[in-house]
Amino acid sequence: MPQLARRMSRAKPSAIMAVAEKAKRLKSEGRDIISFSIGVPNFLPGDHVYAAAREALDKDSGQYGSNRGPDALLDAFIAHMDAIGLAGYGRANCSTGVGAKHVIYNLAEALLDEGDVIAFPAPYWTTYLDIADIVNAKAVTLPCPASQDYKLTSAQLDEALATHKPKVFLFNNPSNPTGMVYTREEIVALADVLVKYPDTWIIADDIYNRMLFDGLEYVNFVQVRPELRDRVIFIDSLSKTYGMPGWRVGFMAGPESVAKAVTTMNSNHITNLPEVVCAAAIAALSGPQDVPTQKNAEFQAKRDQVMAVMDAIPGVVCPRPQGAFYVFPDISSAFGKSHNGVQIENDVDFCNVLLEAKGVACVPGSAFGEPRALRISYTCPTPQLAPGLARIQEFFAELV
Repeated sequence: MPQLARRMSRAKPSAIMAVAEKAKRLKSEGRDIISFSIGVPNFLPGDHVYAAAREALDKDSGQYGSNRGPDALLDAFIAHMDAIGLAGYGRANCSTGVGAKHVIYNLAEALLDEGDVIAFPAPYWTTYLDIADIVNAKAVTLPCPASQDYKLTSAQLDEALATHKPKVFLFNNPSNPTGMVYTREEIVALADVLVKYPDTWIIADDIYNRMLFDGLEYVNFVQVRPELRDRVIFIDSLSKTYGMPGWRVGFMAGPESVAKAVTTMNSNHITNLPEVVCAAAIAALSGPQDVPTQKNAEFQAKRDQVMAVMDAIPGVVCPRPQGAFYVFPDISSAFGKSHNGVQIENDVDFCNVLLEAKGVACVPGSAFGEPRALRISYTCPTPQLAPGLARIQEFFAELV
């Protein structure tokens, strides 16, 4: 029979969704499961978003839309960027996609030929490696262990750019899976290195830019070294900030040539975002911001709750995150131990045994390029958080 394309041998299903599906299956079988696995914000946007969607349905044109995105949506995105300190962008610098993941995939197709190098820090979001594999680019990961707070140093970046000469450097701040946030001084140090390598595109996947704690500010490479503007591509999304992951709206802003390329990809992939989705997105960006502001404060409080438990578990090392809604503890102290006779040799074993024994679902760190850790997404309903954390603490106490 005919064969699938060779690229399908390189395409892999999401490791995060695999854990989430297993947790869902166990729950359907009657198990008491608390899921810390999937990175969804678990809140809904404000009523004004739904009102805008209903009005758009009532006024539906039934026509194709813009490949780039409607002007009103682009303008709302530009105003959003202005508010976080990214000024000077126009519609021609922007494009949209079916979520940030789609935008990044389009960028990979637009910027990377087969065999080109793309470099990014590890831990990394799982999709980075998957997309690189699909387009047959060479991924170079830059290890950033817990001992350096899961952050890339300027010396590491300099060595990687000089040695591997990547076509694309992909950077995520705040980070998924670690929740770590780079300070202004750290961004300046990295930007100073990037200026030295003019043949490298820079993708700033900063979709958690409004999910910052402890009074931190969001800082982008363009703000600290404006000469990088013609190489930096900023990525954003409605999914996390506005509780709208299922609406699938992502954005990019960067050089006009790149925005045009992404728009051309849209014309071949999706044609346009649905009219009703665009209306909801405009309302989210332009309307009241009380829901995301409130939820950000709640996430900071949950972060504190999670960290109090992580800090109390002997052997666990967990840098304190200051953004997004994840913690990423190094749990390698459990390797070589057993729970009720079941041996734990690695992060996958740990997560499987934890799920079976305590009904708590977490994602193994190896999915993110750091096999000594696991990711906890603490967006579950608040009443489930303390019991879930208590089960993890009990699990560690029972290891022998």
